[in-house]
Amino acid sequence: MDLSSLLATIHDNLRGVRRLATPLDVATVIVVVWALRGALRVARRSFKTTKLRGPPRKDLIFGVAKQILESPDPGAMYEAWAKQYGVAYEVPMTLGGKQIVLTDPRALAHYYARETWIYVQTNSTRSFLRRNFGRGVVWSEGEVHRRQRKLLTPSFSPDAIRNVTSVFYSSAHKVKSAWEVVIDTNTGGSPVIEVQEWMNHISLDSIGLAGFSHDFGSLDGKPASITEVLDTFGSSSERPALTVRLLLLARVFPLLPYATKPRTRLFREMQTIMEDISSEWLARTRKEREEGALDRKEEKSVIEVLANASDSDSPLHLTHEEVLAQLSNNTSTAGLPPNFLPLQMKSILIAGYESTSITMTWALLELARNPNIQSKLREELLAFGEEPTYDQQQHSLPYLDAVVHETLRVHPPVTDLFRVAAEDDVIPLSEPVVTQSGKVVNSISVARGMQIGIPISCINRSTEIWGADAKVFRPERWLEEGGIPKKAQDIQAYRHLLTFVDGPKTCLGKNFAVAEFKAVMSVLAKDFVFELRDGPNTQVEFGRGMILPRPRIVGEQGTNVPLRVRRYEG
Repeated sequence: MDLSSLLATIHDNLRGVRRLATPLDVATVIVVVWALRGALRVARRSFKTTKLRGPPRKDLIFGVAKQILESPDPGAMYEAWAKQYGVAYEVPMTLGGKQIVLTDPRALAHYYARETWIYVQTNSTRSFLRRNFGRGVVWSEGEVHRRQRKLLTPSFSPDAIRNVTSVFYSSAHKVKSAWEVVIDTNTGGSPVIEVQEWMNHISLDSIGLAGFSHDFGSLDGKPASITEVLDTFGSSSERPALTVRLLLLARVFPLLPYATKPRTRLFREMQTIMEDISSEWLARTRKEREEGALDRKEEKSVIEVLANASDSDSPLHLTHEEVLAQLSNNTSTAGLPPNFLPLQMKSILIAGYESTSITMTWALLELARNPNIQSKLREELLAFGEEPTYDQQQHSLPYLDAVVHETLRVHPPVTDLFRVAAEDDVIPLSEPVVTQSGKVVNSISVARGMQIGIPISCINRSTEIWGADAKVFRPERWLEEGGIPKKAQDIQAYRHLLTFVDGPKTCLGKNFAVAEFKAVMSVLAKDFVFELRDGPNTQVEFGRGMILPRPRIVGEQGTNVPLRVRRYEG
């Protein structure tokens, strides 16, 4: 038989097999191929990655992932493992997965220098971000991320923040006036106020006005759909056990829904609201610019920068999709479908809303728990007298600065994060660790596809890094000579904290957030005294926020933080 006849026979046989194959056969082949591909990847990672010690796998399905997710203090778990296994160790995760956890300053510096290029978001994380926040700066990696971030940076420059600091004070004074009314109508002059909701509204109105020239009016009691949606997120109850399991499985299988149906519905409602609002902003801003009402050289707000970004002659020209992902859904341009939602604009809003409001709530809780610190802060603010400008915030109020950064250290809104290696790497360590085989190593090999975990709250509160009193809320450490230990100084992030992470993805709005935080505290801590409603033994736990865990007084519903508030009489 010649070659052509042989090939013809093989072709006929394959056609016969194809005709006999059922959908079940095809599905089986796909599953087998997928399983073999996964097994080969796992084998490669196992062969090329340093085998580190770590906690045992007590749950066959979820490893320690479920334990971490449900823990009231995951940072304490990570720190206990670091003390037992060293500054780099391995933890078992969902469905046989593994994750290398880093708590070593040198390893962290190496990792952050390579983030968005070598260390990137997992497929499940990117899928979640793309679905709910769009293809914007939070979702992007590598060169796309660099380009989008460079575009947005002027919106968060010192000059830009200096121009909007008055917005922060305006929001704080609205709360001050509202609380004074509540106090005046209370017979005892010391009412109980649920402070977290007020901090939410300060954050919402501030990011609306300072970022997008839009007044949500939540502090004025204006009915707004976005306020209702955000408040609904904040009043969520604990995650059901099934939801926790689905969330962990979604990290392995990106096609699984990452959020429950009620939360998915809320995300969609927010997207619709943002579509309407942002389209109005974008159209209004472009019109004002065309009429000469806006000076392009002075553009500082997010919307002003993004409105110009779609111009073809812009030096940082973005595609229409990228512009809309950053801010809004301008459905009349570029032939985009009418259901293309302004997802990234939502991420800018939430970044300015949730993390800042959580941190300010923690600050009020710490002031209530520590009357001496509260009094010392008030004394500094009263002695200063006038309302501090943005520049005075930076240099003239050292104790306010210390209280703000101690809050950021002890209570980071994001407690941990994880990435995946996009290529093989070798991570250096500042101190050796012992492998599973007993070998002592000063660096660890990481294979492509290996997950890397960064336990932010653990590192911020580690006694190995911050000293014996690392768990104590003590602002004085920021003012004392030698108050920041040498090992903490080796953390190269902002103020030696990982609260705003580090590297190419360090929080773009960190200076915006700190300025808002300082403005609000300078108004409220000067004029009011805060006390725990149920006395010094009041217990605080974590409740469920929109994306991040929020503080909650034990026994309260949702994320309520009721404090007793009275005027400072002098």
